Amino acid sequence: MSDYKNPIIVPWDFSEKAEFALEHALNYSAISGKDVALVHIVKRSKDIEPALKQLDEKIEEAKQKYGRPIHVIVKEGNIFSTITDVIEETDASLAIMGTHGMKGMQKLTGSWALKVITGSKSPFIVVQDPPKERDVSDIVVPVDFKQENKEKLVWMNFINTLFSSKFHLVYIDSQDKFAKKSILSNIKVAVEYLESKGISYEINKLGSKGNLPDKTIEFAKVTDAAMIIIMTTKNIGTLDYVMGASEQTIIANEAKIPVMTINPREGKLVNFT
Repeated sequence: MSDYKNPIIVPWDFSEKAEFALEHALNYSAISGKDVALVHIVKRSKDIEPALKQLDEKIEEAKQKYGRPIHVIVKEGNIFSTITDVIEETDASLAIMGTHGMKGMQKLTGSWALKVITGSKSPFIVVQDPPKERDVSDIVVPVDFKQENKEKLVWMNFINTLFSSKFHLVYIDSQDKFAKKSILSNIKVAVEYLESKGISYEINKLGSKGNLPDKTIEFAKVTDAAMIIIMTTKNIGTLDYVMGASEQTIIANEAKIPVMTINPREGKLVNFT
């Protein structure tokens, strides 16, 4: 499909939020050396050529401004499945997507974002604003009782390889004995892994009341975190899209902190070094 490997994918709809995602992607590109590919989806094949022409000016402008390679992929299809297809075809490293949050009618956009994200084998970084700075320093990582928590570790290492970040592992002290045991076990595994990689971290107990998504966002705001890393719900269902899964609360946080989402499935980690 292309002569470049493992690009950073940016779903593109000519919106301001997509522009923000492109700025984030170009920051990652400058540090990792990976190319950026804009992916625009059209409903009919006859719309492909006009879309390509519309993108020419944007690509030239971005190349001159950032000095990084930018590619364009325009395909007929739908946003839910076609973006996932492109990620698989290009063996994308990750995707960076803009979203509008959850205010008013924009909540629907937030649920669309979640549906696109959960179909991908590659992580998504979801953004609402342009990058504040190039570095990604303090990162908040909520830890719960689920076994899939361990799958975040390799991506924490990936982020640290690029930015030498500090990770804040946060959890709620559950009153349920089984949940508490699983949470502490996940924290122990994380600590052993992070120390083996020489990665800076700290552990933060967020009390014993409240829910983890809200507490995570509060902590991230106080810490002025550059990112939150979460797992999506395994086998997420239609009801979650309609009612709002806990991940959606974090993804569309009002503090507009970027969120890296990782699906609970084993996959090959792209070597960025």
